Parts: sequence; structure tokens; C-alpha cells
Amino acid sequence: MSKQVQQVETIFCHETGGDYLLVVQRDGKRLFRAKLGLSETSAGPRPAKFRLKDGSSEEPRQPDEFIELARRAKRIRISEQTSQEGRQELTEMLSGYQLADKVKTVRTCRYCASAGRYSPITTETAVKDDADWICQDCARRELERQLSYSGGGEVTGAAKDRLEDLMLEVQDLDRIVNLLQGRLDPDLTKFDTISATTDEVDPVRVDSLNLHPGLQGLLEDRFETLLPVQSLSVENGLFDGEDQMVVSATATGKTLVGEMTGINRVLNGKGKMLFLVPLVALANQKHEDFEAEYGDLVDVSIRVGASRITDNGNQFDPNADVIVGTYEGIDHALRTGKDMGDIGTVVIDEVHTLKEEERGHRLDGLISRLKHTCEQRAERRDDYHGAQWVYLSATVGNPEHLAGALESTLIEFEERPVPIERHVTFADGQEKVRVENKLVKREFDTESSKGYRGQTIIFTNSRRRCHEISRKLEYSSAPYHAGLDYKRRKTVERQFGEQELSAVVTTAALAAGVDFPASQVVFDSLAMGIEWLSVQEFHQMLGRAGRPDYHDKGTVYVLVEPDCAYHNSMEMSEDEVAFTLLKGEMESVMTHYDERAAIEETLANITVGGKAAKALNDRMLGDVPTKHAIGKLLQYEFIDGFEPTPLGRVVTEHFLAPDEAFTLLDGIRKDAAPAELVADIELRDAEL
Repeated sequence: MSKQVQQVETIFCHETGGDYLLVVQRDGKRLFRAKLGLSETSAGPRPAKFRLKDGSSEEPRQPDEFIELARRAKRIRISEQTSQEGRQELTEMLSGYQLADKVKTVRTCRYCASAGRYSPITTETAVKDDADWICQDCARRELERQLSYSGGGEVTGAAKDRLEDLMLEVQDLDRIVNLLQGRLDPDLTKFDTISATTDEVDPVRVDSLNLHPGLQGLLEDRFETLLPVQSLSVENGLFDGEDQMVVSATATGKTLVGEMTGINRVLNGKGKMLFLVPLVALANQKHEDFEAEYGDLVDVSIRVGASRITDNGNQFDPNADVIVGTYEGIDHALRTGKDMGDIGTVVIDEVHTLKEEERGHRLDGLISRLKHTCEQRAERRDDYHGAQWVYLSATVGNPEHLAGALESTLIEFEERPVPIERHVTFADGQEKVRVENKLVKREFDTESSKGYRGQTIIFTNSRRRCHEISRKLEYSSAPYHAGLDYKRRKTVERQFGEQELSAVVTTAALAAGVDFPASQVVFDSLAMGIEWLSVQEFHQMLGRAGRPDYHDKGTVYVLVEPDCAYHNSMEMSEDEVAFTLLKGEMESVMTHYDERAAIEETLANITVGGKAAKALNDRMLGDVPTKHAIGKLLQYEFIDGFEPTPLGRVVTEHFLAPDEAFTLLDGIRKDAAPAELVADIELRDAEL
């Protein structure tokens, strides 16, 4: 040891089991460890035993060797975790050898000290663990151990980084562990705040609009000035017939843009208005709204249904002034040759649906077919000049490109009426409901400065889960999904609007447009069925939190289950997806065509447009392989020239893909029961 003694820099002392563990260092690296025992003498505490440690073995040495070692050392450090009596004993012993000037008590990591490592920590680098302090490396290891112990699955990637960053930021391991156990700590769960923003737009006075007297009077009774996005639209030619794409956050008033021009054109004899939405629930709600607001001025009808199996039998008046419909409902009318009359305005709500894998191509095809229908009518009639198109969306990643592709003027208004706080916390499937219960109760017990109690929308990924969560919430709540009948859904909407419910629990599929003025949105799941949400869908849903006329702010909670996926086809886990969504860029709205989609839309375009089908394909946003699709349609005997065969007409009227059509044909030939046929189709879809 003599050579090592000559080069000693630091001796670190830590009390353990009545003795002292020594760590001897040079240049920040450990040379060796030793164990020192003291005994009381008439001169005070003195070394009684000194052993070099090598793993679990110990080599006895003369106690005087410790004194030689201490004299050679530049500094002697005593762990703060050593008891007061131990520190006093060591200091007194070293003072007896005139070594007190080298001694200093330091804060060290107790895990490192117990393992024979000298790891000094400062106020800035220490992490609190129970009543003690540990270094950052040990804190990370302890956090990993706690994550594994919690049984919540492996926390990976960005979620793990997030937890580690939070722990180092607040310097408290226990608070992070509590967070993993479902305890709500707003300072830790808060991810960021989307600030309230207001673009400077000179408001247009309603009395300056010069609309049809019936609509003009109605609007003047409701408003003095238009909202900013409405004012921008008017200033950019809304009432001059300009096609527009209006992109603005939820609750900024963009829907009224379509309503104003559509109703005005109806009243001025320029054709009916089609107001198209992606979901039946939205169509029902919008139909009611139009009846209530404009029913004294115009006739309103609704066109929904025409699922893949059958028309749902809704009474539809194609001669009505205003037709509210689903995309498929209106498309079915076109595919079955119904005369829609003079169409003056087409409003496409939630136009970002164009990017959806299953429905995007159908909306793309519908727009092309409707435009063709209006143009053909205008060519035959001198007194009809076609339709004005208004596209609406709260979230589009490529607004300039999409507006250009739709040949419309972009009206983009980047305003957030109220700020939104976004929070992230971690919990497994069962723990999530307990956290949701706390969040719902806390929000409902809070009243805004405008006198409204806080209400919550909880988004989850299945109808069954909607009911499960709703049953377990202590405050009044209700499930809300497409499987409920119309009367029940309307009851829930009314109860929520009258603040009789603290929460609604709904599927992600109903995220768009349903008018629940909630102050808080909670994500029980980040999936829609068995697919992860896109950034666009995520923003669409969180945008439901906070309404300017009701709330002071919106709050969003993302509840993340580590290492969770809802189907074996999902490549990422929920904790990975969470931070991808929170940090992600909005996806571009593009329509993509696989063979099934190309065949379906080409067949529909042939059914509606005949020989003009190629032109209809060419004007669609997505790249449709027309020649290949026509070849397949001929092979399948869905078309004869540029006319659908009887089989092709049935296929297109029921929105069937070729494989679905052949499944039905095979089943019919084998006398299969209708329920079996439907099950076969659903099973085939699930496997694709």
C-alpha cells in the first residue's frame, strides 16, 4: 500500500454497521476501499482495526497505516449521512493527530456510499429520496426499479425521458413515483400551455352585409358584428360566390360562414344548400340546429344512411331548400341517380376527413361527382350557374396546398379563444378510471368566472369502455356513442348542455363536431378502435376543451398506460405515441388510393359520369390509377363499356369493395344466412 499512500488525494468516510467504510481516491478514481474501526482510549478515539476490502474479503492491516494514509491525503471527507455521533467521533480522532484542517462534512449519495463509492452531491444535483438525498445516476436507477415494481409495463423512449427530466427538475423521486401511482400533481403532469391568441381583424358589422332581408334581420337580432374568421371570409368574397376553405380552431365561428352564404343563396333563388358532415350524429344535430335557427325561412331535410348493406329508410326530400347529410348519404343519392335539383351551395364540414384511410377516398370521390353533377346541370340550364363550395376544418397540416387543390381561397384564422393546459400522467387500464373520477369531480366542483361548472369529455376507444367508465364515475355522467339510439343521444346532449352531467364518455369516432361545451378533455385511450390517433385527430379532439362563452381555460389530460397497445397490429406503445402526438407536426391532408379504393371510386364515377369517369378521376385529389381500375372492373364484370352492369350497380349503391361483393355472392350461392354474410365481411375487413 506504500506506493498508493504516496499518491492519495481524497479519503471518504461513511458510517456502516458501527464501523466506517473508507473510499480512497486519486484523480477522481477509486484506488481501494477499507474498513476502519475506532475504540475509546484515555487520549480519545483511536484506530483499533484497519482492513483493506476486496469484494467480500478483508485483509487486516496495522491501524497505524490509516494514520499514515490520512497524513498523505489532501482532503478527508465525512458523509453527511453519517450519524452526528459518528461525525463527532471521527473528527475528534483526526484532531488528535492534528488532521482536523483536512476534514469536511459533505452531502453524498447514500446508495453510492453504501456501495463504497464517493459521490458528492450539491443542492443543484441532489434528488430527494424519502428523507435522504441521492445522486442523479442512482435516482435514475431507482426510478427504473420503481417503474418495474409498479407492474405498469416497460416505460420506453420519450415517456421515460419525460419522467427522468421531471424527476431532475423537481429533484424528488417520491413525487414521480406518486405520479406513477395515479396521484395528480399538476406541477408534474403539466406538459405545456397552448396560449390564447387573438389575431387583429377589423370586425365586419352585421348591418353592413346587405343580405336577403329575412337572413339580414335574423343575424342582426343575434349579433352586432361578425367574429374575426367570419369577417375575414366576408372580406375575401364570401358573398360574391368565392369558393373558400376556412381553417380555424373549434368555437371560433367558422360554421356560420357556410350557413350565412348558403341560406342567403337559397333565399335569393340561387339554389339549395347541402351541408355535409362525416357522421350521422353530427347530421342529426346540425339538422336540428337548422330547423331551430332557420326553419321559419327555409325548408330543411336530412339525408343520412345508405350503409354498405341498405338504405336506412330516412324520409328525404330532395326538393328541400337545405339538405343536411352525411357524405355517404349524399353520395348514395348520386350513385342511385336521384335528382338533387339546383345546388347553390355545398358546405363540406370536417374536410380533413380526406386523409382518413377508410373514408377519405369516398369524400374525395363525392366532391368530384358533385362538382360534375353541378357542372352538367349548369351546361343544360341558362338560369343555373353552379354551386359555391365552402370547406371547413379546425385542423389541417397543409392548408395552402389543400386549398389550392380544392380550387378555393384559403381563409385561415389562427386564434385560440381560451388557453389550453395540456397534462400527461401515467396509469394502467384500471387505475385510469380512478384518475378520471378524480379529474371529473375536481372539474365539476369548479366554477368559471362566467358562472359555468366545469364539465368533461372522456375519449376512449370502444363503446364497451364508454359504459364501463361511465358506470364507475361517482358524479353524474353518461356514455355517448353511435350505438345509442337517436333519442338517447339527444337526451345526453340536452343534459350536458343544461349542466346536469359532469361528464360524457365517448368514442374517438365522435370527436368531430358534436357540440358538448366542455372545459376539460380526458384521453382514456390514444387509439381509435385498433388504430393510434393521428396528430390531426388528436388536436381535433383536444380542441373541444374550453369555450370562450363558458370557460376561462381548457384543460386536457392524456392518461398513458406504459407499454400498452390495443391490438397486436399496433407497432408503437401508448407511452411512445403520447409524446409523438404532443410534439408532432400536423399531418398533411392527402387522399391515398389502394386498389380497393381506386376500383370503388372509379365504379362510382362511371355510374354517375359514364364516359366522363376519367375526367372525374383526374380531378380528384388522390392519384387514381384509372387504367388499372377500369381493367379490374371489366374483369370483375362490374361494368360493360362505360355503364355499370346490374352487379356493378348493386356493388356501387351499397359501397362494397370487390372482395366484399364476391364474399356476398359466394354466400348467396351457398344459401348462407344474411347474418353469416355480414359476419364474413366484417371478419374479412378485420383481417385486412
